[in-house]
Amino acid sequence: MPYELFVGWRYLYFRRRSTALLLTFLLGALIFGGGIALFFLSHKAAAAIGISAGGLKAIAAIAIGVGGLAMAAAALLAFFSPFTAISMLGVAIGVSILIWVLSVTSGFQEEFRRKVLGVNAHILVLKYGLEFSEYRDVMRSAEALKGVVAAAPFVFNEMMIARGQRLSGVLVKGVDPKLVGRVLDLPQHIEKPRRIEGRDLSRFITPSTDDKGRPLGPPGLVIGRDLAEKLEVKVGDMVRLISPLSGLDIAGWSAAGEIPRTRDFRVTAIFFSGFNEYDRRLVYVHMREVQTFLDQGDAVTGVDLKIRDVFEAKRLAKRVLRSLGGPPYRTIDWSELNHNLFTALAIQKLFLRIFIGLIVVVAAFNVLAALAVLVIRKTREIAILKSLGTSSGGVARIFMSTGVIVWIFGAGLGLLWGYLGGLLLARYKFPLDPKVYHISELPVLMDPAEFLLTAGFALVLCLLAVLYPAIRAGLLHPVEGLRYE
Repeated sequence: MPYELFVGWRYLYFRRRSTALLLTFLLGALIFGGGIALFFLSHKAAAAIGISAGGLKAIAAIAIGVGGLAMAAAALLAFFSPFTAISMLGVAIGVSILIWVLSVTSGFQEEFRRKVLGVNAHILVLKYGLEFSEYRDVMRSAEALKGVVAAAPFVFNEMMIARGQRLSGVLVKGVDPKLVGRVLDLPQHIEKPRRIEGRDLSRFITPSTDDKGRPLGPPGLVIGRDLAEKLEVKVGDMVRLISPLSGLDIAGWSAAGEIPRTRDFRVTAIFFSGFNEYDRRLVYVHMREVQTFLDQGDAVTGVDLKIRDVFEAKRLAKRVLRSLGGPPYRTIDWSELNHNLFTALAIQKLFLRIFIGLIVVVAAFNVLAALAVLVIRKTREIAILKSLGTSSGGVARIFMSTGVIVWIFGAGLGLLWGYLGGLLLARYKFPLDPKVYHISELPVLMDPAEFLLTAGFALVLCLLAVLYPAIRAGLLHPVEGLRYE
């Protein structure tokens, strides 16, 4: 292949000396450098020139894009024909945009996974319909399995929370403060009154009585930041949990109905996970307080399990279920618990990959057109090569190599733009509405595997695009090329 590659390079190489191209390159470099400098200006410097930090970064990103495109176009036009340069730029733009889109969608997937696993266990062990009082035996059995790191019991119930006239529906999770930090990342998300070290939440999730039944005061409650803002509460304020019972009829309070139970709690800490769905609905209290509140004795809703490899959750959940003897127990892994969310993200990523990939397909048509013109222009040279004994396959390989060269420059430039653009997106921290997207800023995750897959996709399209011109060149008869010479 080296010989064919050399000939293909000579067919594409078109060196020209142009003052206009040099000036375009220098101007692009100046704009690109200015954009980089603006992007890294501090917030104070932005305020000093009367522009918001977000607006300044937007201007900087545009300058970087325009400057980089001008530099690349000038450099390619200095060494290749306009047709070839446009083909390379088309491949580069398609590859870079595809990488940006994949980096953002991968970032969403990873961010949602991280946030979901921050406040949810990797595996839940539940029990059908019966009182779950043997949870300690279940914990010991699960922790004995290889791959399970820790276990902790929990009680889960839907309630209402009130502060004065403000009311909101919440999901109350009763936990053991000494164990919950081993299976959840809740301690890392505590924001007020201060960030804490270690995993023990005993200072915040406090009971109303000690182990001997002596009163300790109002039980402690940990609340999400968004819910705290909605209720306008801060650390130290009292709130009331309300558990509606079946005696509450839909028309209002009835004389025969049982009054909903209420219990006062003190807000001892505020957490922020960054996932709006949890920050405005989840409330953590001591497990013993929920059990007493609901008169359910020493029974729990389920057991949370943390495992070493989150991607082994489905397989390990089946092992846990087998070790417990099957029904009435059941297990749910984190992907099943959030199946709709992660399925929607995967489908979105797939369709975005298809639609953005069409840009690379369009670029491949440019490659086809450019090489079809090249075959027509090089008819005489092809005839001479075949007259000297080059086989039809050899001629076809020469033109296939031109597609490889277009791919090397186009995909290489696209990968570079994709990487630099990903870095800028990650640093820019584009703000999002957490009420819509559940996260506060645009996440970016650049996966090397996706870079390789994108480059491979571009290579396949480039080779398919040059297939017809290469076959046509290989089938050309020497007499046809030399007839008028």
